Amino acid sequence: MEIVIVGSGAREHSIGLALQKECRIDGIYFYPGNGATSKLGKNINFSNDREFVDFAIQENIGLVIIGPEAPLVEGLADSLRENGILTFGPSAKAARLEGSKAYMKDFAKRYDIPTARFIQTQDYAEAVNFIEDLNLPIVVKADGLCAGKGVVIAQSYEEAKLSAKEMLSGKSFGEAGKKIVVEEFLEGFELSVFAMCDGKDFIVLPPAQDHKRLQEGDKGPNTGGMGAYAPSPLANEMLIEKVKSNIIKPTLEGMEKDGNPFVGVLFCGIMVVKDEPYLLEFNVRFGDPECEVLMPLFKRGLLDCLLGCAKQDLKGVDYELEEGYCVGVVAASKDYPYKSCKKELIHIEKQGSEDSHISYAGVIKEGEELYASGGRILVAVGKGRSVKEATNKAYEALKGIEFYGMQFRKDIAYQALRLEENE
Repeated sequence: MEIVIVGSGAREHSIGLALQKECRIDGIYFYPGNGATSKLGKNINFSNDREFVDFAIQENIGLVIIGPEAPLVEGLADSLRENGILTFGPSAKAARLEGSKAYMKDFAKRYDIPTARFIQTQDYAEAVNFIEDLNLPIVVKADGLCAGKGVVIAQSYEEAKLSAKEMLSGKSFGEAGKKIVVEEFLEGFELSVFAMCDGKDFIVLPPAQDHKRLQEGDKGPNTGGMGAYAPSPLANEMLIEKVKSNIIKPTLEGMEKDGNPFVGVLFCGIMVVKDEPYLLEFNVRFGDPECEVLMPLFKRGLLDCLLGCAKQDLKGVDYELEEGYCVGVVAASKDYPYKSCKKELIHIEKQGSEDSHISYAGVIKEGEELYASGGRILVAVGKGRSVKEATNKAYEALKGIEFYGMQFRKDIAYQALRLEENE
């Protein structure tokens, strides 16, 4: 069969890399893909999603995997399913778990899913009253999609009030911020837990940890993610069981009860406070860069898991995961995340080794050359029997690549490395 991977980032490139050796796949299309995905398959583009759906019908596409959140929220999965195309990704109604933070928080409250105390509002005075009732710091979130940048952790009451005002006025995030969520700040450590779901049953992947801040030591502005690793040794089996029973299971039951069964990957952003998991947010797709460190951990069965979810029948799906660790280090353009940069030639001396590779994101191809086109450019990924070995391989792979203005963090997986050293 032929498949289509929707998206253009390192997430989609890494899914393609993981599936390229699958003997049942005759070809991979990327819609629209990037300058590097054309080496794994064929990039395709259309003026609108209707044309893409027609293409999927005409070419008898066996599976569509939707990577980014925007097409899910806009209903691409619905259009494909209505035309008999097997699709990995939730419906537009189910995708509201990410598309609206207010909807997500209300859903969590309704189904007794542990989460921070909050209000959702369009009224500035109501927001101010709640802000004044909280301890610092205070979290202010735009309701809609903001490409991972719609969250402010305010260190003062003045900052929280100003953030709320600028969001509600449309100044900060346009329409996405005209409804906001204000919530208490939870102190603990973050965890990313991914569940591949068929509407009722689910498979939980190894817990990952992302590094959102631009600079070492978790300083600087929030980004889309500067690196990740999996599995996280910060999460023990008991904690994961709590995530399953207290967060994932009631979510799937609640979505089914509401008439919106969840099919695809449920990304649970978790804050662990005194060994108890609290839901920070849901995303309805693989995280980026978490996806880049999860895909290489599939020893076999990735395609079967994707198909099992799409067919809404995960029972009996056979898969196997690697026992080691995977670390990914993001290399970004010079002025990321503040502004875009002009394209820069990527000099590639070495593409990686048996246990390392590069997943590409913000790249374009001209002739035989790859150019960095701005934002997050690539992820250097390493695998190893320990976190340290995987980290060393990731940074070693990064040494083989260079472009002007390249910036990256030198402390990815530092918490896990610290734990490993103390064992």
